[in-house]
Amino acid sequence: MNPYNSATNKLSLREKLGQLFMPAAFINDTEEEILELENLIEQQHVGGLCFFHSRASAATNFEGKKKIVYNVQSLTTLKNLIRRYQKAAKYPLLISIDAEWGLAMRIENTPQYPYAITLGAIRDKDDLIFQVGQQIARDCREAGIHWNLAPVVDINNNPNNPVIGYRSFGEDKLNVTKKAIAFIKGMESEGILSCIKHFPGHGDTATDSHLGLPIIKKSKEVLMENELYPFREIIKNGVDSVMVGHLSVPSLDNGEGAPATISKTIIKGLLRQELNFNGVVISDALNMHSVSKMFPTKGELEWRAFDAGNDILCFAENTAEGIETILGNANSLDIEERFKRVWKLKEQAFASHSLTSTDLGETSILNKQLAKESLTLFTGSNDIIKEFKQEGFTCLSLGESPNRIFIERTSKIAVEGSQNKDNILIALYPPKVKPHNDFDLKSEELQQLETLLNTKKVILYVFGNPYVLNLINYKAAKAIVLGYQNFSEFQDIAFAHFMGKQKAKGCLAVSINLKKN
Repeated sequence: MNPYNSATNKLSLREKLGQLFMPAAFINDTEEEILELENLIEQQHVGGLCFFHSRASAATNFEGKKKIVYNVQSLTTLKNLIRRYQKAAKYPLLISIDAEWGLAMRIENTPQYPYAITLGAIRDKDDLIFQVGQQIARDCREAGIHWNLAPVVDINNNPNNPVIGYRSFGEDKLNVTKKAIAFIKGMESEGILSCIKHFPGHGDTATDSHLGLPIIKKSKEVLMENELYPFREIIKNGVDSVMVGHLSVPSLDNGEGAPATISKTIIKGLLRQELNFNGVVISDALNMHSVSKMFPTKGELEWRAFDAGNDILCFAENTAEGIETILGNANSLDIEERFKRVWKLKEQAFASHSLTSTDLGETSILNKQLAKESLTLFTGSNDIIKEFKQEGFTCLSLGESPNRIFIERTSKIAVEGSQNKDNILIALYPPKVKPHNDFDLKSEELQQLETLLNTKKVILYVFGNPYVLNLINYKAAKAIVLGYQNFSEFQDIAFAHFMGKQKAKGCLAVSINLKKN
């Protein structure tokens, strides 16, 4: 990478503007689509790429009408594509990805770490959160990725949030801030860029901004005290970039209620001037319907996002038209200022030395530690579980999981002991982590669970998003233990807990609403 002082004299104004664009790249693209992106890189001199799984994945296929094809060779494909696209670029590309819980968020057969909601349940132990950031960074570096668009620092104080939920460290601003700083420091230790999102806070909404524009009606005072707290404190602590979300927050932009991504008041005023953020501002994906449907004229959205103060236009779908429109409207000093910030970020990314990735053994060791610290006894007591075992019990598994180690092991113990039909040990494996369609649990499974809760002595272990408890009358259970993840390591620790050999040290980081019958 040429230093900025040299690069600024080499690149034309058009090339400098191209550096602010970060179109999407897809791991499972056809050769024709790959060639098309190579041409875009060559002709428009885009500064970077943001990688997604495929054009059928949730980040692009909002209505879910396209079928996702899983590719066991995704990681190899990704590495090859990065090499290919870098070769097509006149200036080195900044490669980004969403790896909030590891590359597994986008890529099959790669290390997966717990969701933020699981990490949020861990009390103290910031060193473990640091290690999660560190290992994710190593995996990114080995794949050829410079910039992890993480962590999410939204405070999830709305249990009906369809898009944040499990991606947030929880509803407590101090916990969210502390965990995010540890995660960022872990990534920084391995030379990977970080990004806090979704400014000014996407937690308290029941609208998915991929589909519609969420409106947050809180006062500025309330937002400064809570939702904006993590952003303010992390900016003070130091962070590479901030991603602005597609959120309408009238109290922050003089009542206009425009999406934050195209609001000068929110980006240039609040973020830059009031919060003193001097790093790179990146827009949330500009393909998202909350903003893309507002601007049918190609290039108009890109101009509005640039004009509002975004330095990098993520998932810009109309790069060529966007460059032309911005060139026709912006002044050269403004373009230069953005280019300088972006180029300096790239210098930082490319200055990092190459490091080896973590192996699956290291991932498993860390996941086991995280499982021990996050396991949460949500209701009931250890004495209730001990008595339940002594009385004898039968086992039931509901939902789906690639493995069911917990229920397999407990079933063997149930068979060896007395089969008490009134004591039911249930392992709940919600098939999906997102709340849409009741986490993909079947209605008959939920009905069966409800019936058992009301008629039997039930102990429930949950291996998935704890918000699933919103669907049931959970207080009818004698005890509920949250395992959070269905990973083998988490089920191992949950089994040890059931056997009285492991303490439940975690504390649920969000509130659960009692279902109203």
